[in-house]
Amino acid sequence: MNNVVLVGRLTDNPDVINTENGKQITKITVAVNRNYKNVDGIYETDFIRCVLWNGIAGATCEYCKVGDVIGIKGRLQTSSYENEENKKIYVTEVVAEKVTFLSSNKNKEEKKEDEKPKKAKK
Repeated sequence: MNNVVLVGRLTDNPDVINTENGKQITKITVAVNRNYKNVDGIYETDFIRCVLWNGIAGATCEYCKVGDVIGIKGRLQTSSYENEENKKIYVTEVVAEKVTFLSSNKNKEEKKEDEKPKKAKK
């Protein structure tokens, strides 16, 4: 069984790319805190590469930005390529099957209100 569930923060603003065959793709990195502290008393963070396709890619690019909390359900996929020195490099990524936007819309609306110019009080 190949299932992955992640909850973390976007490290960059997602950008959608249209492939030659008309599909949409975006690659994101999600910062996921570990559930324990290291010897210095600090929670360590894993930065996990994820691939989103088509509708999931478009919606994530439209509604999410750096720092937003998202949940991802998907599967691991490993691929490989040869670098300039003819060494085989393996890449493991999460291919998203479902993305849940967990940052509060209320907080986003409050931020929008804070960005509006304030009227002077009489």
